[in-house]
Amino acid sequence: MIIREAKFMMSNSRVDQCPPPTLPEYAFIGRSNVGKSSLINMLTGHKGLAKTSSLPGKTQLINHFLINDNWYLVDLPGYGYAKVSKDSRATWGKMINYYMRNRENLACVFVLIDSRHSPLAPDLEFMEMLGAEGIPFVMVFTKADKQSSSRTQQNITAYLQKMQQSWDELPRHFITSAEEKTGREEVLGFIEEINQQLAQQAENA
Repeated sequence: MIIREAKFMMSNSRVDQCPPPTLPEYAFIGRSNVGKSSLINMLTGHKGLAKTSSLPGKTQLINHFLINDNWYLVDLPGYGYAKVSKDSRATWGKMINYYMRNRENLACVFVLIDSRHSPLAPDLEFMEMLGAEGIPFVMVFTKADKQSSSRTQQNITAYLQKMQQSWDELPRHFITSAEEKTGREEVLGFIEEINQQLAQQAENA
């Protein structure tokens, strides 16, 4: 997929104020400081599209970006640790959960996981919630350039083995590095694949 255009549309905290649900939507979410903004900028080829910050918890709203006038990329607030009040975290949690359950054009959630860590409870719990709600998702392991590929593979295997304890079928996963542009073609190819499936379904409906 070639990204010809990526533009910021809006930020808000309410699903009913999101853009009309007429195009497929792909949401990106992960623990604070997982490298989400850097990954979004790498995928779209627009350096400053998503605001990067060294401070965890910078994203606090649902941010919509229109890609190629064809689909939405959504940047969601992180879960887990962030230097914000408990009240703010609870508000984000409600907002994210409501969005996930009620956004009718949500095609897939990209759960970002820092590849430098062995399985972490917040990631596993979040994916359990998505599975329980029947929300389609894939795993995106970030920051693969920060360590050896064997170490990355070791941590990914540990995640998949942990998930096999409670999942019949494991989600697809991608290995990425915003620095080295690793995984860009694979992730965009996957989005294109889903977009084509959705277009065919709409034709046959």
